[in-house]
Amino acid sequence: MNNSVSDTKYKLHPEGWVDAHGDYLYNFAWSRVQSKETAEDLVQETFISALKGSVSFRGESSELTWLLSILKRKIIDFYRKKSTKKEFAAAHFSKPFQDEDGMQGHWIMERAPKDWQQETHAPTRQDEFQDIMALCLSLLPEKWRAVFVLKVMEEINSDEVCKEIGCSASNLWVILHRARLKLRECIEIKWLK
Repeated sequence: MNNSVSDTKYKLHPEGWVDAHGDYLYNFAWSRVQSKETAEDLVQETFISALKGSVSFRGESSELTWLLSILKRKIIDFYRKKSTKKEFAAAHFSKPFQDEDGMQGHWIMERAPKDWQQETHAPTRQDEFQDIMALCLSLLPEKWRAVFVLKVMEEINSDEVCKEIGCSASNLWVILHRARLKLRECIEIKWLK
């Protein structure tokens, strides 16, 4: 009899999903959408979809892994719906680079990145950083947040993000660049004072 790990099949236990996986799924969702109500709704939708699709569970992954994959899809759908809303104009945000000939593309001195070295190496500051990061993400325009979460946090490939958000590849990189600049600026203001 062959008892290899690959022969292991996982079984579903929906009656224990909330107790066993609810907090983990909620925290995962909240870290990506920064809204208590939305995170709760996404987890609830995940459980409902999992119950409806339980016949498709093949047992090749753990219950949590399977539920997490459903939740990730729900997060993508959430941002796809949000991305159809009107986007902020780029002029709404201050420009960090000089426009003048000869200096074009150079940082404006007051807007140049600060040195994060000392602040980020202190282990006691990591929880504080996570809170500030969540706050700064929540301040981004919906489409920018969607692109950042899907591309950077979820590590979804660019073509898939473009398809989900409904933007071109070049627009994706412009949005991602602007989101990173705005996040850096926000973190420096709120955390590195």
